[in-house]
Amino acid sequence: MALTASTMLALGTKAPDFQLPDAVSGEMISLATFSYKKALLVMFICQHCPFVKHIQAELAQLGKDYQAQNVGIVAISANDIANYPNDAPEKLKEMAVELGFTFPFCYDESQETAKAYTAACTPDFFLFDANRQLVYRGQLDESRPIDTPQP
Repeated sequence: MALTASTMLALGTKAPDFQLPDAVSGEMISLATFSYKKALLVMFICQHCPFVKHIQAELAQLGKDYQAQNVGIVAISANDIANYPNDAPEKLKEMAVELGFTFPFCYDESQETAKAYTAACTPDFFLFDANRQLVYRGQLDESRPIDTPQP
């Protein structure tokens, strides 16, 4: 798997609106869902990516840590399920339930939301302030999955 850098949407950019189904609850989630939150973290993740798998427990912990705070969190997967069947909504639901995600995990079938956010890889993070202006974009941290030599 090749490392793909974030595309670096310009800081100060307004959060693009979206309306996507939550793979767990089936509810429609949009930017307005988080209108009462002082900040919003939009994470583009998926079920199959080794980089996401490497940090998936930390993602779940992040949700738990900020659940009582005034921070909205949403995860979005935009992978083509024909090429990545493990990223189908039912698999996203399994992942969210297994890991105990406390935030919506949406499926972007058209990939329009991912394109609007210029998400180029998974995981890709976009943090917006109370005015929904971008204040951070990039990765969770510098850690990487360890490549295990194949016999």
